[in-house]
Amino acid sequence: MTFQDYMTTFQEKLIQLKKNIEGKMPSEYVQTMHKATADLKASNIEEKVIKVGNSLPNFELPNQDEKIVSAQELYQDKFLVITFYRGVWCPYCNADLANLNKYLPQIEELGGTMVAISPEKTSYLQKIIKTQNLNFDILHDQSNQFAQKLGLKFKMPDSLIELYRDKFKIDLEEHHGDKDWTLPMPARFLVDKNGITRYAESNADYTQRPNPEELIEVLKTL
Repeated sequence: MTFQDYMTTFQEKLIQLKKNIEGKMPSEYVQTMHKATADLKASNIEEKVIKVGNSLPNFELPNQDEKIVSAQELYQDKFLVITFYRGVWCPYCNADLANLNKYLPQIEELGGTMVAISPEKTSYLQKIIKTQNLNFDILHDQSNQFAQKLGLKFKMPDSLIELYRDKFKIDLEEHHGDKDWTLPMPARFLVDKNGITRYAESNADYTQRPNPEELIEVLKTL
């Protein structure tokens, strides 16, 4: 299988995943989710996300083992790839992390390192790392405070909260340790050794995830 074939296969996997998930749901559930996504996109949240050329705000966040990790430490000697992760309950996020994990050796060969950032408590971060056999850290962003600095944080509408909590039995108050019911928009960034953003991608539609090829091509130029 060629590299292009592999990328096509991943996108096809996401399409099939969406068909499988939504095909088993009552139509009113699907309509609620689609409306929430459309409304989020219409809010122009994507336009508010930090852009290429912007400095990355600093962070000091605990990883899955409660060790504090800072942005400056990470990009001091290496190029930094950051990806935002909604939670262990999100199959699209899990597929994305598993796919990224396959690119980690190439990222490291090009002088980079990678972390994911999530509002989930560290016990859930440990679970997904173990389940997916991930070889990079996931950092806990309490109440999406760092995501907010990047323009990624949004509050779920009441209709979606009710669907998640009452129908899907996904209790984000338990997963996050707060009552905010906020999430980060899925996004990916590449930061150079001066803390400058060299690649930025985000999408209000959580079912769509980019192939890492474009990021890798930018990394090759650094």
